[in-house]
Amino acid sequence: MSNDGVGSRAVTRSVAFLTAGVLAVTALSGCSSEEKQSKPLAAQDIAPAARNQVADGGTLHWAVDAVPETLNTFQSDADATTTTVAQAVLPSMYRLDANGRPQVHPDYLESAKVVETGPKQVVLYKLNQQAVWSDGREIGAADFAAQWRALSGKDSAYWTARNAGYDRIEKIERGANDLEVRVTFARPYADWRSLFSPLYPKDVMGTPDSFNDSARKKLKVTAGPFALKKVDRKQDEVILTRSTRWWGHPAKLDRIVLRAVPRDKRAAALAAGELELADVDPEALGRIGLAARAGATPGSSPLAGPGGLPAHGTGGNLAAADALRSWAVAHGDDEEAADEELSARQKERRALAAYAREQAALKGFEVRRSLEPAALKGFEVRRSLEPAYTQLALNGASGPLADERVRRAVARAIDRKALAGVVLSPLGLPAVPVGSHLALSGQDAYADNSGALGGQDAEEAQALLADAGWVAGGKIEKEKKKGGKAAGAEGKKTGRDSEKDDDGTYVVGEDDKGDGKDPEDRHEGGDGPRHLAQDGKQYANKLRQGGAPGAYAPKGTAAPADTVTKLLAKNGKALTLRFVLPSGPGSGTLRTVAGRISSMLEKVGIRTEISKVSDESYFKDHIASGQYDLALYSWPTSAFPATDARPIFAKPVPAADGSLNVEQNYTRVGTDQVDQLFDQAVATLDEGRSRDLIRKADSRIWAAAGSIPLYQRPQLTAAKKAVVNAGAFGFQTPVYEDMGFHKKAVKAPARPSAD
Repeated sequence: MSNDGVGSRAVTRSVAFLTAGVLAVTALSGCSSEEKQSKPLAAQDIAPAARNQVADGGTLHWAVDAVPETLNTFQSDADATTTTVAQAVLPSMYRLDANGRPQVHPDYLESAKVVETGPKQVVLYKLNQQAVWSDGREIGAADFAAQWRALSGKDSAYWTARNAGYDRIEKIERGANDLEVRVTFARPYADWRSLFSPLYPKDVMGTPDSFNDSARKKLKVTAGPFALKKVDRKQDEVILTRSTRWWGHPAKLDRIVLRAVPRDKRAAALAAGELELADVDPEALGRIGLAARAGATPGSSPLAGPGGLPAHGTGGNLAAADALRSWAVAHGDDEEAADEELSARQKERRALAAYAREQAALKGFEVRRSLEPAALKGFEVRRSLEPAYTQLALNGASGPLADERVRRAVARAIDRKALAGVVLSPLGLPAVPVGSHLALSGQDAYADNSGALGGQDAEEAQALLADAGWVAGGKIEKEKKKGGKAAGAEGKKTGRDSEKDDDGTYVVGEDDKGDGKDPEDRHEGGDGPRHLAQDGKQYANKLRQGGAPGAYAPKGTAAPADTVTKLLAKNGKALTLRFVLPSGPGSGTLRTVAGRISSMLEKVGIRTEISKVSDESYFKDHIASGQYDLALYSWPTSAFPATDARPIFAKPVPAADGSLNVEQNYTRVGTDQVDQLFDQAVATLDEGRSRDLIRKADSRIWAAAGSIPLYQRPQLTAAKKAVVNAGAFGFQTPVYEDMGFHKKAVKAPARPSAD
């Protein structure tokens, strides 16, 4: 799990390193199955080209976060690179389309359907008759059966990270011929399409030893357009080569080299010719934009933002920045936020100008750096939205946030639209808040259920806090010494001067003069390195119009008039929430968002104690262990939310040793009703009914206010302009065999070296 990161389903929902007044009856019932389906907010951006326009040959150097510790996607330390390798070299019965919906993968599967529902659910797979492993053996029932036995959870000798779905299978048999596989389920399973993707050969899954060890460092037998040639840990790269046994469209590229490059070094690696493809942060976007502008014709704007405004990091002039302010105010942002945005743009332009001067000053001294702007002219940034969202997590285990009214007050104080705008508008991406915990716009299960909690309403937030007993200007007992514990989870409380402390802790709202923002957070930064969870989730009886019961204070509760200027207290303690953030150089966006949230909370009388911790300990030592009140991190969404999202929102239960088993529910907020809805959704074979149950579950998750989805994560991919069919993929599974270099841009493609 990354501070703001995401992985695909192969590592989803496992900790590999990784998120109400009256609810209307119509909302609770879910949307009609006849409704118009939503669309992705942003299309994928991969420079599509027909195969006949793609040159044969060449090597694509593609930046990844790390060389994987394991090549077995079903192990707990699998990561995003594990998934990338598996997608290129192993069979998958289904792959996702541009809307994030599973589609039959025709190179492996002719068809798959439920052929019996009673007394047991039976799915019949008809395999592509050409589908074979690289050793020549046909892919068949023996491989399916071996994978089921390994992942069923019945044999503890297999060190598996998950067995969801496989634990519902009763048996697997050969069908009418070798190309048919019959899977019989002991219990109905709605998400059966999630299984056997990827599929490993029986040689890997057949024994605990082979499962646990043999597939960690190498894959001897594969069945994809590429084969695994080498995992080179000395060079920090994984080398894939075109498979000679592939029966589908042959791969255009000779090789794909997945090279581990830190995010803050990727722009330099691109300029040095070491990479052709790399996910980058907004900071690198600015450097590439500067290079593009240096070579652009007068009046051109290669990285234009919304309404023709310059996108973040392009070095637009101050007049354009003024226009951005006007645009922000016109679209509903308050003037204070718009002024902050203008200040950020001005500061950014000065930084880019200084960077340009630095290049000129270094000319003749450091050739690589002085040539970087020119070298980056050959690149462009392809932009979309990741299948993941960033959320504000509220730890409901103890402290003030154990009270649902306080959690809901926090949620009602936040302007989610403004926060989405801070992150996405400067990038030219749709700044639409995420309306679901379980799906994103474009996916089947998506519906905006945020009405179950309600939108921003400062007066309602203050009324909720008053009802919970938090009084404006109440007596506050003095701390015995500086550094005492906050009202919420453990944390140091320090004054404004503590910005210089080693742990970076300081309090927002400690006095009336403070602006509630971290000085470091006044600059824009990247979305950060990826070490977030990748698997990494009360409803009362009475209903009233507008939200879920409890989201509003009892009728007649007045919002204190002086809360804006006086902080809240209860039982001698101030309402202070510990806001834990990563301190790494790539987490500037999170810190900027946190600063805005802190300002919003301060306006209703809640002060926040910002505590910056190292990236390495952020998730493990704080999020997973519950040492926080507020935190920002991301969750990936899945095409199979009934299976994959349940651990994130399951109600924590006491374990045998007395501890609390939270699965991946790091907010510790859950209800029996949500659990029941997930259970019903995963056991319902009627797709429309299952989707409606998921939407009902999401409405109740909103009402509980344990986590508040904010915005879909931006996906920025720097690509050499000649690279086609690759970039910001969005929801869609990459088609590796179609990636390559455009014929017009390649005269003599490089051939693979002898290594």
